[in-house]
Amino acid sequence: MNILILSAGTRNKVVQYFKKEIAGRGKVIATDCSNLAPAVYDADAFYLVPRITAPDYLDVILDICRKEKITGVFSLIDPELSMLAKEREKFLAVGSTPIISDYDLVETCFDKYRMYELLRSMRIPTGKCYIDKEVFFRSVEAGEVSYPVFVKPVRGSASLNINQVGNPEEINMLFGLYDDLMIQEYMDGQEYGADVYVDMVSGKCTSVFVKKKIKMRAGETDKSVSVKDEALFEMLRKFSEECGFRGMIDIDIFKIDGVYYISEVNPRFGGGYPHAYACGVNMPAAVLRNLEGQENEVRIGEYPPNVCMMKYNEISIRDMSGEELV
Repeated sequence: MNILILSAGTRNKVVQYFKKEIAGRGKVIATDCSNLAPAVYDADAFYLVPRITAPDYLDVILDICRKEKITGVFSLIDPELSMLAKEREKFLAVGSTPIISDYDLVETCFDKYRMYELLRSMRIPTGKCYIDKEVFFRSVEAGEVSYPVFVKPVRGSASLNINQVGNPEEINMLFGLYDDLMIQEYMDGQEYGADVYVDMVSGKCTSVFVKKKIKMRAGETDKSVSVKDEALFEMLRKFSEECGFRGMIDIDIFKIDGVYYISEVNPRFGGGYPHAYACGVNMPAAVLRNLEGQENEVRIGEYPPNVCMMKYNEISIRDMSGEELV
């Protein structure tokens, strides 16, 4: 059994976790478009590949799957997830299972307005969103929403190009400068993150880990503490199963006046997943069991509360003599 981790980048911990869990049974292969991506050097082997926008990118990845006899493949960056889901049959044809939800669901996750509409249809609390600024202005006049609000791309990741605005002039300016924007209600509450796993064999949600976010940096959780809440566990279980997710999911949540609101859903490992792994929520082991055709036991909320994660900077030093740096 061999695992392929695409666009490994700086996610060293995820590579290390899979190497630990697969030890003696197979290898972990990593890819990136840069040989200065530190995570690839933690893998058993790595491939320098074209950017995901290159016309031959998919063929290169499929060739790696064939050559390395890859059993399961997943990506750590948002732009690649839709490709994996859309081309599922091509990966299966070479014996590799994409560890990702179905294409339409992945696309819904990356279209924030579509996700908003899905959450509303499921009667799950979420912040109000608008893609028509005139409708938003009328809602302000009616007292249904108030400033400040966030203006962000309908499709985007890593908290890029998000602006907090406090008046209609700023909104008109941003909508005049950029296309495909949306307005999202400012949720003034405590932020949480959830690492969720939905079994690829049974379709059941088998693990949920919740952390209270203490500090954020560059769109990722920098400091957090593990918490447990049965009502939130049940909401996330029901949501993930009814939507039909498979594999790893990262969910952003706000708690306002005792009510949990889902903000964003990312169908991949989240940047704060190491907190969950350190608390015993072992998604790499769950992935490997599924790839062997085994169902995972339901172990929602089986972890200790009040365990803190504190990220800190680390460096990787490597002699690159004779290599072109890309």
